[in-house]
Amino acid sequence: MLKICYRNYKVWSRYIGSSLVANLGEPLLYLLAMGFGVGHYVQQIDGRPYPQFIAPALVVVAIMNAATFETTFSSYTRLAVQKTFDAMAVTPLSVRDIVFGEILWAAIKGMFSAVIIMAVLASFGLIRSPWALMALPLGFVEGLLFAAIGLLVSAYANGYEVFNYYFTLFVSPMFLFSGTFFPLNHMPNLVQKLAWIFPLTYASQGAREVFFAMPGKVYFKSFFCLLLMMIPLTYWVLKKMERKLIV
Repeated sequence: MLKICYRNYKVWSRYIGSSLVANLGEPLLYLLAMGFGVGHYVQQIDGRPYPQFIAPALVVVAIMNAATFETTFSSYTRLAVQKTFDAMAVTPLSVRDIVFGEILWAAIKGMFSAVIIMAVLASFGLIRSPWALMALPLGFVEGLLFAAIGLLVSAYANGYEVFNYYFTLFVSPMFLFSGTFFPLNHMPNLVQKLAWIFPLTYASQGAREVFFAMPGKVYFKSFFCLLLMMIPLTYWVLKKMERKLIV
């Protein structure tokens, strides 16, 4: 598993510049445009300035983007185009090593993005509590979960165009309706209920709690729910990959 991570790290280190732009550019643009642009015209939310309200969500969005892009376009390329996974499967590495290594590497990339985003937020004075660091363990589980989902989509994909459906019908609605830019309790009841289908909602709510206070009920509930979703999805993608690479 660690060998897979090291292999992916060596490849990624050659393109670290473009990777950082792709993973971090979007959250930073949202911070500037929404936080300081639109935020100038928005009243305080829950007693906090708007940039502080969206800051925790930008961290979990960066993790989601990093893990998702790694296990969709990158993993699919290794799986179907370059046949890297097939080559690995005939070595002493097991399919379990490949799957767990891909998922772990994607979560590590998510953590890398999260640390940089949090440093930027701190430089803008948007992190006021040391408890905000507790967003990182939560984000790591979130990264594992989104990596498992992305790898599962890649395992079933028969072309890059499949990712258009995944990003348009799942990632984009989740990005907009997970309490990222506005409180969920201001949305219609149906939207509020549907929002809890999205993993990003749990990550956003848990991270928002520790950005302003010590971990409490919301944080631990979010952590547990993300973990509960991640375990069966990882098992599912493992079984799918075993059928794909061994049979």
